[in-house]
Amino acid sequence: MDPILVLVTEWWWIAPAGAGASALGWAGLRRVRPGQRRLELDAALLDVRRAQEAVTQSRAQLKVARAELLRAQAEKSTPRATAGAVPEARRRLQLAERQARAAVADLKARRAGVQAARATMPTSRGAIEQMPLARLMAEHDELTARWIDYETDAAKAIGFPMMSDARWPPLELFLREYQQASWLRPSARDVRMAPSDYSAYREAVRRATHAFDAAERAARRGTPREIPEPDERSNDWAEVAQDLLDNAQRAIARSSEMWNRVRRDRDRRDERRDERRGDRG
Repeated sequence: MDPILVLVTEWWWIAPAGAGASALGWAGLRRVRPGQRRLELDAALLDVRRAQEAVTQSRAQLKVARAELLRAQAEKSTPRATAGAVPEARRRLQLAERQARAAVADLKARRAGVQAARATMPTSRGAIEQMPLARLMAEHDELTARWIDYETDAAKAIGFPMMSDARWPPLELFLREYQQASWLRPSARDVRMAPSDYSAYREAVRRATHAFDAAERAARRGTPREIPEPDERSNDWAEVAQDLLDNAQRAIARSSEMWNRVRRDRDRRDERRDERRGDRG
């Protein structure tokens, strides 16, 4: 990798961290929009409604599958019967039963998510960093840092070369999910966001995180003896990986520029305050 790119990707995480650590950082100066603190709760309630609809639909499909099995059994001895109709109907019923159980389990999990969202909802006077969207974007940033670490840490690059190879299927899956999360990521932590959009972004970050965890586990189990020859699809994902790193470089520039602007504004405020104190003295 280009040494300059390695340097800027390392500094990407230092600039926002420094800005967030200061009470006068650019993030701290932004006003929390109304409804931001309820974003996780509203999204959780939306997830429950969707899960309830999925349960209703799965139960309807289960009834249809049971009826189809009864019909196939009734027609078994008639001229209209077809070979394998009963086993196929039984297979569909078993599938419908699994889907119905999964839908009910998902509904329970979504209801638990509502309780968790209520318990963790920040106060109206909370800082922007405590708001749901800011926390979710921080999770996204942490995932990006974990991935880039394999690109910038020489020991990890040598020990786990698959984590830098877009041709490796587990990493390719991560890149696919990560790209989706990046598309859904808002431009800033204080933007107005609909609960449905927040829910979609949150699920994308979770899928990308799970894919990266799976890739890490696979990589730590051992390096494959052979790496497949690059094909057209692999080259496409290699370009995606490079584009994502290029986006990181642009994010560094934006963060640095914003941080420098806030620092200049703070210096000017300090100068004006000192001048006013001098006039009063």
